[in-house]
Amino acid sequence: MTINQSVDLPDVADVLVIGAGASGSVAVKALAESGFSVVCLEQGDWTPPSVFAGDKPEWELVRQKQWHPNPNVRGNPSDYPVETSESDVNPLMYAGVGGSTLLYAAHWCRFLPSDFRVKTLDGIADDWPFTYEELQPFYERMDRDMGVAGLADNPAYPPGEAYPLPPLPIGKIGRKAAEGMDKLGWHWWPGANSIASRQFGHRPACLRYGACLTGCPAGAKASTDITHWPAALEAGARLVTGARVREVTVDAQGRASGAVYIDRNGSERQQKASVVILAANGIGTPRLLQMSTSNLFPDGLANSSGLVGRNLMMHPYGAVVGVYEDPLESWLGPAGQSIESMQFYETDTSRGFVRGAKWNVMPSGGPLGLRAGYGGRPVDESWGLNFHRNVKANLGRSFEWGIIAEDLPDESNRVVLDPELTDSDGLPAPKLLYTSSENTSRLIDFHVERAREAHEAAGAIRTSTTKLMRDCGWHLLGTARMGNDPATSVIDQWGRSHDVPNLYIIDGSTFVTSSGVNPTATIMAIALRSVEHLIANRRDQVVSATTTTV
Repeated sequence: MTINQSVDLPDVADVLVIGAGASGSVAVKALAESGFSVVCLEQGDWTPPSVFAGDKPEWELVRQKQWHPNPNVRGNPSDYPVETSESDVNPLMYAGVGGSTLLYAAHWCRFLPSDFRVKTLDGIADDWPFTYEELQPFYERMDRDMGVAGLADNPAYPPGEAYPLPPLPIGKIGRKAAEGMDKLGWHWWPGANSIASRQFGHRPACLRYGACLTGCPAGAKASTDITHWPAALEAGARLVTGARVREVTVDAQGRASGAVYIDRNGSERQQKASVVILAANGIGTPRLLQMSTSNLFPDGLANSSGLVGRNLMMHPYGAVVGVYEDPLESWLGPAGQSIESMQFYETDTSRGFVRGAKWNVMPSGGPLGLRAGYGGRPVDESWGLNFHRNVKANLGRSFEWGIIAEDLPDESNRVVLDPELTDSDGLPAPKLLYTSSENTSRLIDFHVERAREAHEAAGAIRTSTTKLMRDCGWHLLGTARMGNDPATSVIDQWGRSHDVPNLYIIDGSTFVTSSGVNPTATIMAIALRSVEHLIANRRDQVVSATTTTV
């Protein structure tokens, strides 16, 4: 449904949040429950679970178009196109209430302590302005809010609170993968997932459709449209869907004063606010900042450092699929990680590269395969005679060791405004300039070879390898990085712009480095930390000259 609350919207909101996805949901809920007047603008819509295809016979077919995670393939009216002719990786995202949490696989992983200190430990990139220990309480709170299922005491991490739910069953694929890891003496642990392993509040236990990547029709997966938005709306937050933001406005003093947006009727509207928070992901946020030019900010809003849009990190992904003689029931869900490994996560310079990667075991899915929807494979590999051969040989007998390669920041990898391509409202589309580095290539080469060894140790009869999957850009990071120095960062450690004191950024664009793990838990923990700092310091918050104090 589209919520048109123009008659109910305040003339001036205490806080305007742009984006209703993972981080925006956290901010809106926390602010509304603390008594703030909050308006959220979301360009997408509500997506009811009844429209998800995972419990329908046509599921594997429609995931290749209507439910494809690449907006350029999916082409929904709420999507904007992304120019990728100069990018090694395609971006994957979803516009709507809950954002990409509707389509993510729900791997729930924290950064490791070393991820916040790569400059100190490895002499590369930069350290974060805070530590794992400072973020840990927020990680633990997000675990509870999202109803995470997992097993505590993973030796790869420091001690902490147990997860609120027991782990999902690792299944036959997890047990088979673990056999190989045990033979090699390598680390593995049951994967944590933000999927209910038993009833959790109003969420049922996972029904094991294996369709997590096209939305959970049962509602067992934790997407923020069901974990955060009901409470936020009950607390008084106002949500406007179908609202495509054109620019963040500023007053004569250069403070954020609200935003101009286009509704689904094509009408231009304005929402004023004392504080503005951007939560539009690592592509949408720099795009909006670059579109928000003015006499005071001719190079884009909050861009005195010149780093808005730069340092794009997208986690290049490698995979090794093993085929086994044993029936493994690898069509069963969840589609998230069965087990994970941090065996080769930390830097070992003798390998010829720095940093590392997290491994995760994932099921191969149904007849069209786990990657059919976004692997970019040629048609003749998936259809015709090869379809029947592949089904007979592989269905239920294979699984994937996936490799999430740490992506180091590089200023030449960036998001810019395309000079020609526009969205359906005539706004400039983002263009990605992204090249996977030589360090990443060496890293992936090493890891896929080790993953092949792990399959062989587990008894695989054959393996196939993908060293850089094009449709793998789920993780859009680094394009408005945080830091203590305004010359080398866009925001401070609390998400506040160095240039605009009442403008905050809380999505994945804030990342200093990418780590080698799925980032949603970290995005949401940082968002909670940032917004609670804003709430605690509300009396000292600078606001627009056209508004009152927060």
